[in-house]
Amino acid sequence: MTGSVRKVLPLLLAVACGAARADSYPNDTDGFHGYLRAGAGTSSRHGPQSCYALGGPTTYYRLGNECDANAEFGYTSALATAANGVSFVGTIWLNAYSPNSDFGDANVHILKGYVEAKGLPFLHGGTAWIGKRYYYRPDIHMLDMQYINMNGTGAGLDKIPLGAGKLSYAVFKDHDSNRIGAGGAIVDTPSALRQNLLYQNLPVNAGGTLDAALTIVTAKGRNDAGDAGHDGWAVGLFHRQEILGGANTLGFQYGSGPGTGIGQCCARMGASGSTALGSDVKRVRVFNDLVIQPTRQFSLGFVALYQKDKADDPALRNTWATAGVRPVYGVLPNVKLQAELGYTALRQDSTGQTARLTKVTLAPAIALGEGYFSRPELRLFVTYGKWNGAATPLVNAGNHGGPVYGNATSGTSAGVQVEAWW
Repeated sequence: MTGSVRKVLPLLLAVACGAARADSYPNDTDGFHGYLRAGAGTSSRHGPQSCYALGGPTTYYRLGNECDANAEFGYTSALATAANGVSFVGTIWLNAYSPNSDFGDANVHILKGYVEAKGLPFLHGGTAWIGKRYYYRPDIHMLDMQYINMNGTGAGLDKIPLGAGKLSYAVFKDHDSNRIGAGGAIVDTPSALRQNLLYQNLPVNAGGTLDAALTIVTAKGRNDAGDAGHDGWAVGLFHRQEILGGANTLGFQYGSGPGTGIGQCCARMGASGSTALGSDVKRVRVFNDLVIQPTRQFSLGFVALYQKDKADDPALRNTWATAGVRPVYGVLPNVKLQAELGYTALRQDSTGQTARLTKVTLAPAIALGEGYFSRPELRLFVTYGKWNGAATPLVNAGNHGGPVYGNATSGTSAGVQVEAWW
């Protein structure tokens, strides 16, 4: 382990007794809801807006560091109510995404489309559902990282009272496509059957709850080499503690094979990674995510994370460590001053090098209120990034506008952005 990686570990322990906001288990409520992120900017090289990230198994500090645009929105409505009070509820959402600032020609996709039967007596008030949906997906907001994400198309039984907590079970079909041979016939599939078991909201101390999550992945076909696809699994434990007007989440995750989530987006676990990954591929992750709001005007976010990937293949052996902080101060009822500082180190066994990146942002904003998560928010930002030589190709590769900084090891970007959820 490098010295850079070791520096981050004490920070994990320093706040282990210290959030996550919002219900990590999304509940689509009646009405029109959505999310919007859009903006534009430039860089000190006078090209497109540049963003600073190391890519691969890592994520990035998002404030003033998002070069993409995303809109997702939809509607939830009661469809019918049975005589015994069971409610059937339908949800459908669309989304449009672009890796750069202009998403006017982005493709529109069905993001969610499912029906729930709520308040079922034989489930003691629990819910049954079938369709495509967001599922258990808590996030570290500062990193835009859903450290566990069980979205997908499938069916489930949700939030059945069991003891002091609630039990949920769901089954999904991931990577549900076929491989076509030279003659046009179906020769194989990369798909996997995924089962998720959740036990949530177990009170363990005053103001504290525990969630436990299990993922089981069963491969349904063969990989590109003609070998049988590999099965996998993952477990996660998440303690959430109310503190200083906010909350703290301390998490531990471990995965094997496709249960590591490797092969899908954004460092997510919980869904199926590539079934080409054997049992030699392991991922362990520990993190602490804190958001506090001790006064009406002042709030603070802090995150520290350590992740290690092991495998026979050196290309899959990585160690990622990161720590960051975001203070926010409301100077007026609708004006906030905020800053974000993040440090990331990525050790890659394939190169024998450690890439290091430091990013700092200043971002005054007009917002709905003074709170950390108060949105809509219209913000200006200036972001400065500095990295070492080992990080240069990674930073360049992460910019959709091309290698903005060439062989340079620092840069500045500036722009405007709106973020809203409703």
